[in-house]
Amino acid sequence: MIAYILFAVLAILPLFIYLRNPYVLGDLRYTVTVIRIGIRMSKMKKNFSSLLDCFLDRVEKHPEKTFLIFEESSYTYSQADRESNKVARALSMHAQLKEGDTVAVFLGNEPHFVWLWLGLAKLGCVAALLNSNIRSKSLVHCFSCCEAKVLIAGVDLQGAVEEVLPALRERGIRVFILSDRSDVEGIESLSDKIEWTCDEPLSPELRANVSLKTPAVYIYTSGTTGLPKAAVVNHERVWMSAFLLAIIGVHSGDVLYLYLPLYHSSGFLMGLCGAIERGITVVLRQKFSASNFWNDCRKHNVTVIQYIGEIMRYLCNTPKKDNEKDHKVRLALGNGIRPDTWVDFLQRFGNVRICECYGATESNIGFINDVGKVGAVGREHLLYKMSCPYALIRYDTEKEEPVRNSRGFCIEVPKGETGLLVGKIGQKTPFYGYAKNKQQTEKKKLRDVFVQGDLYFNSGDLLRIDEEGFVYFQDRIGDTFRWKGENVATTEVTDHLLTVDFIEEANVYGVKVPGHEGRIGMAALKLKENTDFDGAAVYEHVKNFLPSYARPRFLRIQDAVAVTGTYKQLKAKLAEEGFDPTVIQDPLFFLENGKGYVPMTQEILAAITEGTLKL
Repeated sequence: MIAYILFAVLAILPLFIYLRNPYVLGDLRYTVTVIRIGIRMSKMKKNFSSLLDCFLDRVEKHPEKTFLIFEESSYTYSQADRESNKVARALSMHAQLKEGDTVAVFLGNEPHFVWLWLGLAKLGCVAALLNSNIRSKSLVHCFSCCEAKVLIAGVDLQGAVEEVLPALRERGIRVFILSDRSDVEGIESLSDKIEWTCDEPLSPELRANVSLKTPAVYIYTSGTTGLPKAAVVNHERVWMSAFLLAIIGVHSGDVLYLYLPLYHSSGFLMGLCGAIERGITVVLRQKFSASNFWNDCRKHNVTVIQYIGEIMRYLCNTPKKDNEKDHKVRLALGNGIRPDTWVDFLQRFGNVRICECYGATESNIGFINDVGKVGAVGREHLLYKMSCPYALIRYDTEKEEPVRNSRGFCIEVPKGETGLLVGKIGQKTPFYGYAKNKQQTEKKKLRDVFVQGDLYFNSGDLLRIDEEGFVYFQDRIGDTFRWKGENVATTEVTDHLLTVDFIEEANVYGVKVPGHEGRIGMAALKLKENTDFDGAAVYEHVKNFLPSYARPRFLRIQDAVAVTGTYKQLKAKLAEEGFDPTVIQDPLFFLENGKGYVPMTQEILAAITEGTLKL
């Protein structure tokens, strides 16, 4: 009898556990994977190997497997190895590069980007990955950060290089262009030199002093505010980012579609490096194309995609087709997808497991939602929190600083409440900061957070953790603004605006008003094709769904919402431009009390400035 009871209990126990926690299998899978990664990293600390060594191991194990597909060309792991050997030998011979030197790589997405990075790694050099969209002052500034002695640029970017060539020559920087010849003094050709170099393997002794802690690459912040900062990414950090594909369940038979810029951490670390760690095939595209996205996926049997920013919304905004679910994509990894887009994407394109993640290039803390909970950027795990301590602390958006108690320490917020994410800086969770920028590095550090002398990384992000342990991104501390004594989260207002049927994109921000404290809400909108702006409909919507202080008082209609090279919305410039109709050429509207949105006029602006119009 007792045996039957025990058997019955054991039989229903899994069901009971599942009902209590429907994510238990995902949690278990995550825990096992993280333990395996921890064991690998422990071994690496004793016997160092870099991601380059991992690549060479893949070359040895499956030399003829396709590594890279670009346009109509494909390259095996063995071919990629030989191409990078030629690059390394050419640079060693003609640029006199040696271990420890930094080289600036100024290229778009193309195979040569990959060959260059691998070739530089074989010489023990550090690659500074320059944003291919930056120009003039910002471009020159990048060299001050990383102290590169050589610049290698794509032929399509020669014009941008020539613009700053005098400044580069002043700094003694040698400039190479990926071309067979160059007629410009101060710019040397490189393609011809690579072509005539042998592809024999290079000695590992050339990089004998490279370790987990030495810099592998410099990746620049997107520069949404101020000049770009060069985040120091060492070999340990490269590995940890590359393991993300393993955590979400990518296996050696998968094919990754990579259109995100390789100069960015998502494209380079999570995408390219993650693909090498898994030993898979990468379909590389020069840039994102919504119209070609699914055709490419079908053509190349893509199973894993990446996304960032508004990419998923762009896909959902494409005209509907009958074959939308005819593809092999099973996984999507990225960050920045809104809950409404998440649901829409799954309904339109089928059963794709979306793994939303959270992190920053320079951060010592990150999360991943590998169980597909809509809207969440991650999930708390005891094992992770033990090894990477973090907390959400109360933050005063008006004073723009953490709230401290009578003893001078920060206050941790309870579950369900929004707080500033901070990650403890320690031996296992270091923060390396920005190259040659001590001031900006120190600004990201918080001291005496919970006890005297402790040190935390300030993420600059407001997050919330629910009772189930799911983590939700709320806003950037610079984006959240305060009006009428209340905090306004731009993401929440944006989500509501996007449910209006004729609004395709929305960018919400706060603008200063003369004689008023804080910032008032404003939104830049892009309308759907063949639709007109209906001020009355927007007014009814915000009146029904948003409190009065959170309703945008100004609307700006744009042909396109401005984004960075990594599809993050630009807010600072819009906020700076304000709501002056004599300055802004776009149609402007003002939310007049009781009347709805009316065209913004010079008279309304004068009344606001003089204080005769109550806001």
